[in-house]
Amino acid sequence: MKMGTEYEVRVVTVANLRAAAEEIRSVGADDPGCRIMAPKAVFRAVKIRGLSPVQANILKQEMLSKGGEAAVSRGVINHSVAETDVLLLGTLRQYEELVRKLRLQPFGLARLGEEIRRVLENIEGRRPYTLDCRGRQLVIGERTLVMGILNVTPDSFSDGGRYETVEAAKARAIEMVAQGADIIDIGGESTRPGHTPVDAAEEMRRVLPVLEAVIPAVPVPVSIDTSKAAVARAALAAGAHIVNDQWALRDEGMAEAVAAAGAPVVLMHNQKGTAYRDLMADIIAYFNERIAFAVSAGIPRERIIIDPGIGFGKTPEQNLEVMRRLEELNALGCPILIGTSRKSFIGYALDLPVSERMEGTAATVAVGIMKGADIVRVHDVKEMVRVARMTDALKRKG
Repeated sequence: MKMGTEYEVRVVTVANLRAAAEEIRSVGADDPGCRIMAPKAVFRAVKIRGLSPVQANILKQEMLSKGGEAAVSRGVINHSVAETDVLLLGTLRQYEELVRKLRLQPFGLARLGEEIRRVLENIEGRRPYTLDCRGRQLVIGERTLVMGILNVTPDSFSDGGRYETVEAAKARAIEMVAQGADIIDIGGESTRPGHTPVDAAEEMRRVLPVLEAVIPAVPVPVSIDTSKAAVARAALAAGAHIVNDQWALRDEGMAEAVAAAGAPVVLMHNQKGTAYRDLMADIIAYFNERIAFAVSAGIPRERIIIDPGIGFGKTPEQNLEVMRRLEELNALGCPILIGTSRKSFIGYALDLPVSERMEGTAATVAVGIMKGADIVRVHDVKEMVRVARMTDALKRKG
């Protein structure tokens, strides 16, 4: 028998059910034991916004009865507040028991229980699946996908004017694919702060000849970066495979155009101003509303990709906070795309001009992948493909 300090004691990282099962199996437990114990090894903090005191009191008592905890506003007990947020603290097994009990409760708690169950399942992760991009395929979740940026504008913040001619744009698309790009994203209107808006006719004049040249020249899906329904319809008619919409289907007719074409869509978070009640909660509420809108318009949920909109409607500090908390978006169950390449929040953190932000971009790509990003949208394809592959090697087994 070992005595005292001869014992080896350590803390192990248990990020999810899969990791829990692996750790339990490693000590010699059998499969039934793994299934029973793994949900007890994973702890989650779940925050719910806007419950009534009645709902919050029942939820707290039920969670306490399962051995978990629930933090509520001080005024819940005597109903001196109209509503409260609730922070639930417990293991996956405790949540399983809570959800079963909530199915028997009134006051909308049965529906809330199903939402808690859905969010927790989403956080555990998705199995890799094939996304059909109008005939070209992307495997989501097997490795990080790299989207190469191809701006055909005179005034983009980083590469404006470099690829204005069709031949230059086509050559760059071919080069990016050779460097490892999985998607080419073509945009005809700058979205940098202070940009000059262009109408749909001018945007189409810029992008359609490039789409017609690039699509047959590369084997990967080509996306159109636009928020205008007219441009999206024309681009899809020209063969574009994905619509990347920075205003998440706000333009009238955009959702219908995407649905009719059977195209995947990127919904980006965006807003005017930088005021938030709760940054991540507000972003998730925005996505829930826009995803529901997209689905109601006929776009299947499995064709929806979300983008937290780094650099849009956020201060530099808010951009950094979104990156730090990116994994919270996994609760939505959709693939996550991040576009951090050379952006001003990197310049804010490092005090560097746009031409010197490659290393900062690399850091955001690596952190983003570790926190759940499935697709990274970048200018420097060759370098960021290497960053993505190395980060995948650290994060993903196999």
